[in-house]
Amino acid sequence: MSDRADGDTRYHVPAWLDILGGLVERWPEAWTRLGDVETRRLQAELADQAVDRPVYVTGLARAGSTVLLELLSRHPDVVTHRYRDFPMVHIPWFWNRFVDSNAKTPERPQERAHGDGIAVTAESPEAFEEVLWMTFFRNAHNPVVSNVLGHEDSNPEFDAFYRDHLRKLLWMRRGQRYLAKGNYNVTRLGYLRRLFPDARFIVPIRDPISHVASLMRQHERFQQVGREHPRARRHMRRAGHYEFGLDLRPINVGDQDAIVRIQRLWSSGEEVEGWARYWSMIYRHVADVCDADPDVRIATFVVRFEDLCRAPGEVMQWVQRHAGLPSKELPNLAEQRIRAPDYYRQPFTPEQRRLIWECTAETAGRFGYAGPDAEASVTAAGAA
Repeated sequence: MSDRADGDTRYHVPAWLDILGGLVERWPEAWTRLGDVETRRLQAELADQAVDRPVYVTGLARAGSTVLLELLSRHPDVVTHRYRDFPMVHIPWFWNRFVDSNAKTPERPQERAHGDGIAVTAESPEAFEEVLWMTFFRNAHNPVVSNVLGHEDSNPEFDAFYRDHLRKLLWMRRGQRYLAKGNYNVTRLGYLRRLFPDARFIVPIRDPISHVASLMRQHERFQQVGREHPRARRHMRRAGHYEFGLDLRPINVGDQDAIVRIQRLWSSGEEVEGWARYWSMIYRHVADVCDADPDVRIATFVVRFEDLCRAPGEVMQWVQRHAGLPSKELPNLAEQRIRAPDYYRQPFTPEQRRLIWECTAETAGRFGYAGPDAEASVTAAGAA
């Protein structure tokens, strides 16, 4: 099998990156120890470095999280993980010094593997903190057990390493606020709120019919990518991306019966219903957590994809206000960049659209979606 399609480098993973990624995957504890060495080496530099109001963009994939990450990352106070940080995520300072010392001419932006028109370089923001969660929580992506981490859960070794990791990023990139995109953090709101009582959560959501269409399209795309580009498949696994493709793993929000049913639907070819029930399960969890925990509810702002496309500048102002990241430039940039996607059409029959709505109606209603053909109005609603 080829690992690089002729004329298409979107799925190409260099051999050196594949090898280093394999080393991190096989011996994560060794890299954790090296990360602790790095922290001790920077003890003086980090002495006064605090983690102030970290911002987490989290939710089901394909709801607008990447564009929100890219816009917020333009704020001068913000630091994020970047493509250049992988695979040595555990040792950001050591690794970035090496990368800088071997820097070549600036690279040209290239469309990412999703085929959604978003172009990236090594300096673009990306979701890589999942590597750390996988190191310390070995069942982080095990669909057989609950993946939920709440206020009552504890992992002191992770807590210390993670705090130090964020402090290092803030110091080395000279920022004041940490920003992360992580789909799996949707089940860790309570845990993150315990770690950082001033954390802010931004949860993108999309109307279930178009969201299911996008999820199915990406799943089909990455299944093909996994078959034709084995390095790309390994790369996704090592980065903690199990949202699509041959290594698809559903997020378990504590409802084992729902997980079994969803997996059975996926495996039997009833993908439309499977993805619809998955959408409903994930966002029902978000709504339930916000209803049960006033602190999480106050810290959470829900962004409907349709609102973001229809009034990007206005919605961006709400997002900034919630995150505590005022900027006159970001709403203008949102107006220039954000458009409703036009790179595919919804593939569903009227019967399939009704099925999706039947599976999602109760949850969708909690987020202001009135029906499969209704127009959701732009609202400034915060938590679900």
